[in-house]
Amino acid sequence: MGKKDNIARMNKRALIADENVSFIEVLQFDLASRGVECIVAYDGLEALRRARQDRPDLIILSASLPRINGYKVSRLLKFDEKYKYIPLIMLTTRARERDRNLAQETGADELLVKSGSFDDIWQVISKYLE
Repeated sequence: MGKKDNIARMNKRALIADENVSFIEVLQFDLASRGVECIVAYDGLEALRRARQDRPDLIILSASLPRINGYKVSRLLKFDEKYKYIPLIMLTTRARERDRNLAQETGADELLVKSGSFDDIWQVISKYLE
């Protein structure tokens, strides 16, 4: 039995928060095909509310969310005893040193560039869902 089957059997849930509806739909389809249930949010306030309400196994968060940016959402979750254990992957369209430092300072476990393939994104996601 492969890693995909193990994840599907465990009923893992991921919160995907991104301002790009098309990106969310494609990532949601990809994760669902691998057995991961997805919860979605399109802005930072919704992402924060859904993370607190649904307590997903993983959070995938755009750095540039409207209303509250991803870095602030990350800080609010990762510095709260109730939610700090949830792995958080920050997505950005750029990977400058400043972005990497900010992601690390706000508690993100990983920083990924959106321009990568979904297989590349899955490689990182899957290690947090084992």
